[in-house]
Amino acid sequence: MSVPIELCQAMPKVALHDHLDGGLRPATVLEEAAKIGHPLPADNADALGRWFYEAADSGSLVRYLETFDHTVAVMQTADSLRRVAREFVLDQAGDGVIYAEARWAPEQHTAGGLSLSEAVEAVRDGLAEGMAQAQQQGQDIVARQIVTAMRHVPEPSTGIAELALAYRHDSVCGFDIAGAEDGFPPTRFQESFDLLRESFLPFTIHAGEAAGADSVAGAVGRCGCSRVGHGVRLVEDIAEDGALGDLAQYVLDRQIPLEICPSSNLQTGICDRVEDHPFGRLAEAGFCVTVNCDNRLMSATTLSREFHLLSEAFGYDLAALRGFTLNAAGGAFLHFDERQQLIEKVNQGFNAL
Repeated sequence: MSVPIELCQAMPKVALHDHLDGGLRPATVLEEAAKIGHPLPADNADALGRWFYEAADSGSLVRYLETFDHTVAVMQTADSLRRVAREFVLDQAGDGVIYAEARWAPEQHTAGGLSLSEAVEAVRDGLAEGMAQAQQQGQDIVARQIVTAMRHVPEPSTGIAELALAYRHDSVCGFDIAGAEDGFPPTRFQESFDLLRESFLPFTIHAGEAAGADSVAGAVGRCGCSRVGHGVRLVEDIAEDGALGDLAQYVLDRQIPLEICPSSNLQTGICDRVEDHPFGRLAEAGFCVTVNCDNRLMSATTLSREFHLLSEAFGYDLAALRGFTLNAAGGAFLHFDERQQLIEKVNQGFNAL
């Protein structure tokens, strides 16, 4: 019997893989677009929300990524970035999320004249405003930002990694690379990952979504990521009888967290139904699976909904959902004592249900 959506909403949740530019409120996109004269494919919030979902629901990661042209366009000023970051926190808190990492690519937000540092500081301020406002509403949430580099740039550099390091004690908790995966292996950013490891800043890498197990191998092997963004095509290294290949065994043995985003994966062609999603096999085999939204706007979803869909598809009970949440809390880019506090808070929240 599945866990009701109301109980999923009441659960304390941890969001590790949620793109800032993929979670805007449709009304915010409309209002910010009107300020700058940016044309949109719909003129009211409901219709615009449907357009984002339908355009993203194509089965192609490339087409999915095209929807970001509109959200990124309205996030080019300090005011707009602060607003989007503030609303990110409030929307997460409203869904019962108690810890959230907002990932985004500052290099995509300088067209309006902002420097990379000014963009990061705007998001920092927006996250702080959101946490303060949520606190006033009786919702306790901690939010951090993951600074992301776009993997398909012609000439990769260490610039964004250096930006992450510059703000590591000022709201930035980690680094990521995102964008077109197929044809752009993570090893293109090897210098960045070497720098981050030498500087002791954790990082995650999008891998095993549009590209196969080899992409995951590059991310966890040569690059040495702390977590894997998506990682679902790791199942390609698991035989039908359950035997693990060397890569899968390595990821399992080290309990490297997999940031799995079920609805998003359906939209980009991983499978056709939640029941067929690799999450089930990976969870059953003991991998450190976590539940995430990826892009709430494009997938018309919430973290509560993602948990509910998985519960319906695989029969997970509340104890199983607690386990997935604890996986995420343990994998958060926080200091050890902060992770312990988060784990305790998750357990207290579930015990109260």
